[in-house]
Amino acid sequence: MNANTLGLALLLLAGGMNGSFTLPMKFTRRWAWENTWLVYTVFALGLFPPLLTFATVSAIRAVYVQAGAGPVVMVALFGAGWGISQIFFGLAVEGVGIALAFSVILGIAAAVGSLIPLLRLHPEKVLTSGGLAVLLGIALVLVGIGICAVAGRRREEALGQGPTEKRSLARGLLFCLISGLGSALVNFGLAFGTPLIEAARRTDTSTLWAPNAVWLPLMWAGGIPNLVYCVYLMKRNKTSDRFGVTGTGSHWALAVAMALFWFGSTVMYGAGAVELGDLGAVLAWPLFMSLIVITASLWGIVTGEWRNTGRQPLGIMSAGVLVLVLAIFVLSAASRWL
Repeated sequence: MNANTLGLALLLLAGGMNGSFTLPMKFTRRWAWENTWLVYTVFALGLFPPLLTFATVSAIRAVYVQAGAGPVVMVALFGAGWGISQIFFGLAVEGVGIALAFSVILGIAAAVGSLIPLLRLHPEKVLTSGGLAVLLGIALVLVGIGICAVAGRRREEALGQGPTEKRSLARGLLFCLISGLGSALVNFGLAFGTPLIEAARRTDTSTLWAPNAVWLPLMWAGGIPNLVYCVYLMKRNKTSDRFGVTGTGSHWALAVAMALFWFGSTVMYGAGAVELGDLGAVLAWPLFMSLIVITASLWGIVTGEWRNTGRQPLGIMSAGVLVLVLAIFVLSAASRWL
């Protein structure tokens, strides 16, 4: 299996896992959102990153010393910014609804997370056939996500879940913008964390696991805002006592399963991006976003989220998914031309 094929296979796995990671949350009904998210955060951003990093990266302390404090701090700042953006995701959903918030945020994240590394790190590639294919692929991702947004809106209207008059559209869209820009910072950490990856390789760490040197500072820094926000919500909503409610033993396992799926997807994403070569982060990010939307859409059908909404919303969503599949083919071709 050549590097491109392996990279694409890892991205397919990563997108499937990330698009599925919130599924266990449907079954933690006796907990509030903040209870589940707190346990998820502790494992996904607190415990799993050091366990994997120390197990797969040779001489991790030497890696950070060789790379220097600058790259480590930069990656941590990207992580902290991403962590803060997760708070604005919740506020965006409250402001404009799930469908519009999800699509706008992922659209901004896909475009910014791919274009900035391309323009900043590889400007000479922009006007090549491969670079133009990347731009076309990103455009298709935005169109596909936009179509899915329309479908989601129609679904919400059919189920009587549309926006209320109390919501401020302008403020909600501002929160979407902040969250979308912040979500792209995960990919910035990988794209601009190259000194950490190269230092890991010099310590005999395999190419596949070298990105784990980036994930440790990024996720630890990103976990802090998430933890603070969950604690704040539990105090405000008086939900901290729900951890001890009878019959919630399975909720702990479900939250840990969420953490495994999300953390595993991020690790697979980093490995897949590195396998695609120097422009891996540019190519892999919009691919990753597309696969997340496709997987989440399929789970929505399987779990009955589109039941009793009529044919039109589901038909529109299917069209959006087809456009995203086309984007995947275009970006896959671009990976061979660059």
